[in-house]
Amino acid sequence: VPLDGSAAEDRAAVRELTDDAHRFVTGARLSPDGRWAAWIAWDHPRMPWDGTELLLAEVDDAGAFGPARTVAGGPEESVCQVEWGHDGTLLYAGDRSGWWNLYRFDVRDAGAVAQPLCRRDEEFGGPLWKIGLSWFKPLEAGLIAVVHGVGATALGVLDPETGEVVDNAGPWTEWSASLAVHGTRVIGVAASPRTAPEVVELDTCTGRTRVVGAAHSDPVDPAYYPEPQIRTFSGPDGRDIHAHIYPPHSPTHVAPGEELPPYVVWAHGGPTGHAPLVLDLEIAYFTSRGIGVAEVNYGGSTGYGREYRNRLREQWGVVDVEDCAAVALALADEGTADRDRLAIRGGSAGGWTSAASLTSTDVYACGTIIYPILDLTGWGSGETHDFESQYLESLVGPLAEVPARYVERSPAEHADRLTVPFLLLQGLDDVICPPAQCERFLARVESEGRQVPHAYIAFEGEGHGFRRADTMIRALEAELSLYAQVFGLHPSGIPTLELTK
Repeated sequence: VPLDGSAAEDRAAVRELTDDAHRFVTGARLSPDGRWAAWIAWDHPRMPWDGTELLLAEVDDAGAFGPARTVAGGPEESVCQVEWGHDGTLLYAGDRSGWWNLYRFDVRDAGAVAQPLCRRDEEFGGPLWKIGLSWFKPLEAGLIAVVHGVGATALGVLDPETGEVVDNAGPWTEWSASLAVHGTRVIGVAASPRTAPEVVELDTCTGRTRVVGAAHSDPVDPAYYPEPQIRTFSGPDGRDIHAHIYPPHSPTHVAPGEELPPYVVWAHGGPTGHAPLVLDLEIAYFTSRGIGVAEVNYGGSTGYGREYRNRLREQWGVVDVEDCAAVALALADEGTADRDRLAIRGGSAGGWTSAASLTSTDVYACGTIIYPILDLTGWGSGETHDFESQYLESLVGPLAEVPARYVERSPAEHADRLTVPFLLLQGLDDVICPPAQCERFLARVESEGRQVPHAYIAFEGEGHGFRRADTMIRALEAELSLYAQVFGLHPSGIPTLELTK
């Protein structure tokens, strides 16, 4: 693409360097000498965390690419990032071992085989939800800056010759995939259970870190911040379920007597994602008002290896629902939560899990469903954007082969099973989970003629993820009011949510 902007008037000025053999391509990188190009590609119905290919091509003097060849990846191996080392070797993150680890490949050696740089049962990469994500960056001295970990993440420096990783000192528990390097310095965005995301610089010569931008400033008294507990629960068949538990916490109030607190299970979006261990003021909003929160990284979540991630294959609406219920019931059984005052909430894919839970289990007393997927057949038949348009092929199964499964698991098909109060929140400009899904769901709820208390709030000008402050305030207050009415709480200063019967 000409950098002078001439292509705006002359489409022919844009040269296409590859053919159309693949539906999706991203992450293109030129070697330091300009003689090689590498990039990542994949096709429907795979998502990039299912399987991608790392392609390599020679570049001639005119800048044209030669024939491309696959040097890593495949249907069951995800390559999520590629970079060039300063020595001209190819570096990439792939999960052929079951974990996203780093590999080095010498393109100048015709018989070269990719070599692992640090074999560990932890992630040095993640799901490629958008372009430009960066979990590692090579440094001029031959070292590599890496974001890595299991569940939580750390920033470290990897010596590719020894495989040793030296982590930086600091309080941060979540580093975003946004690393950049300048000389001997590494820049990243990090957060912790006590701090919001801030820009952090690591000096690899001294090992010192400092905040250089967006420094955290407490918007409220930090005495109200919740203290997370990192827990692993036992689910069906004894499988591990990872979660962050946030007990109610307030410096000014305590629960009366021996009363057990209500808890809300939070189901994250994605579903190929995870709940990070960071300060979340929405969680603090509820925990400071006597409501505990359980963030569940159910089977299918990232950060715990491919086997954990693959638990959700063709099991969406089953494993996620079972894992959330298992955590909620375990909290009640151990005397942490009140069994009669459990709720579930989530947005997007988490909204799906919330709705599926309310229509297929009797665990929860109420729930909040936020810009959800509710009708699998509709969503899988063109109601969303191209990138995710065949996501359900792996999450549920091929629609053409198992159409009955799509119907059976869709909450919209089982409105008659809803027996508890719920709140439905939706942006009217949402093109990923369109409001038509909510409208069909509500029509079926209301057509049953049953007295199920509920509220539907649709926000004009909002899409997939609320952005305006007034929207977020109204949504949170409505959610708190729902829980207050169901759980018998009496928070002050919030409007009462009117529930339709």
